[in-house]
Amino acid sequence: MTDVFSEIKRKLSGKRKTIILPEGTDLRIVEAASRLHSEGFVKPVLLGDETQIADTAKGAGIDLMDIEILVPEADPEFEELCERFVDRRNGKATIEQARELLKDPNTYGTMLVYTGRADGLVSGAVHSTADTVRPALQIIKTKPNISRTSGAFIMMRGEERLVFADCAITVNPTAQELAEIAVESAKTARAFGIEPRVAMLSFSTKGSAVTEETTKVVEAAEIAKKLDPELLLDGEFQFDAAYVPEVAKKKAPDSVIKGDANVFIFPSLEAGNIGYKLTQRLGNYEAIGPILQGLNAPVNDLSRGCSVEDVYKLCLITAVQSLPDEEQ
Repeated sequence: MTDVFSEIKRKLSGKRKTIILPEGTDLRIVEAASRLHSEGFVKPVLLGDETQIADTAKGAGIDLMDIEILVPEADPEFEELCERFVDRRNGKATIEQARELLKDPNTYGTMLVYTGRADGLVSGAVHSTADTVRPALQIIKTKPNISRTSGAFIMMRGEERLVFADCAITVNPTAQELAEIAVESAKTARAFGIEPRVAMLSFSTKGSAVTEETTKVVEAAEIAKKLDPELLLDGEFQFDAAYVPEVAKKKAPDSVIKGDANVFIFPSLEAGNIGYKLTQRLGNYEAIGPILQGLNAPVNDLSRGCSVEDVYKLCLITAVQSLPDEEQ
């Protein structure tokens, strides 16, 4: 267990956050739920057919005693949840449509989070990213003053911890969206015990090139500073100027970032996704995520190739995201 997750467990001690797992019949989910339940930091709730879940657990020798299993249509509050869904969708769904939609475990599970019966949701081992994220955007929605959600990765190697964003959601963010991503990524960093030093990345450092693309990053940095004046942030930077002190002295000697950035905001999804995968595969960093940022309550997306360990870790991350900002 890394120090990161020891810190997360410390923050969760005594709080036992409820995390919904809509893919309850998947063996990886069942194994992770059993481990989470036994440790006590998270209360996992499995969604799905009880017989199938029991058979999956039995076949692997897993004891699911005391782990809650919910079937959407059998929930005594199902009708009330449907009515709340109609209200939340503000005329975009009828009650009949709601009854059909809430049979979907992701939509039903998201409603459990929205109505406060759960603290967060983790899905994606079986479902696509769209199946996981769409209900979250429709029901939970983004925080006030946040226009788009974003996806961050915690990159870990040895004692080093870095945050990369957006690597998962927004294809071509505007300056305003980049600024919001920077502020939310700093909050993610703090949840992992990282004191954020944020670099807004580009192919230019401090005006070495002036194009529409670099100007957007400069504007984003200025907006971010207004959104959070206390945040240690600057840009635009090439990666080496943000990460290597010797390069920073030459390219950006007057910056508050001295080649010591630990939160990196990429100018586009293309750059972010390529960047984190290069770092993971060539630099041998562990990539934890994507961690969805900017929602009113945490919903996170697994890869369909995820391991039991991935499920376990993302549930802990989701639980700590549900804590008030001052406790993260």
